[in-house]
Amino acid sequence: MNLSELPNDLPIPSDDGAASHLVGLNFPSIQLNSTDGISVNLNNFIGWSVIYFYPMTGQPEVSLPEGWDSIPGARGCTPQSCSFRDHFDELAALNVKVYGLSTQTSAYQLEAKTRLHLPFTLISDSQLQLKSVLTLPTFDVGKLELYKRLTIIMNNNKIVKVFYPVFPPDKNAKDVIAWLKSNRG
Repeated sequence: MNLSELPNDLPIPSDDGAASHLVGLNFPSIQLNSTDGISVNLNNFIGWSVIYFYPMTGQPEVSLPEGWDSIPGARGCTPQSCSFRDHFDELAALNVKVYGLSTQTSAYQLEAKTRLHLPFTLISDSQLQLKSVLTLPTFDVGKLELYKRLTIIMNNNKIVKVFYPVFPPDKNAKDVIAWLKSNRG
């Protein structure tokens, strides 16, 4: 299986309204581990940031959970991450920081960051702390509870835009850049 390619028959996720309450909220003061080996607090972010929440990156030679491709919005974490990697310089030129966030541990995320040559930090919320405080949408597959794919643009620690659902995931970075160019004051 090629994790970098999206199947043609992926089910399209529908907007269930689970993220409609987020615009205008501030990120809470919560310490989360990162692939940089330090704890980060999203409440302390200054300036413009993009945080894309993704369910989980697959690993070569490791099977994805059973039925993964049939879950709307599940497949596409690697193409989404690579898209943000490929547009990283353009986002940096806009003075925007990029972060990926999932429920996977930092050690698991570090493998993906290294393998995919991601120039930005991945943040782990393995205890689903943000789910509880911000009421973020999740789904269950097997014994895992994972974040649904959504992308947040924030200025300082205030959420100003939410992309949800995100589809197709490999076009998310372009959509974010277009929004920033049109809407940032």
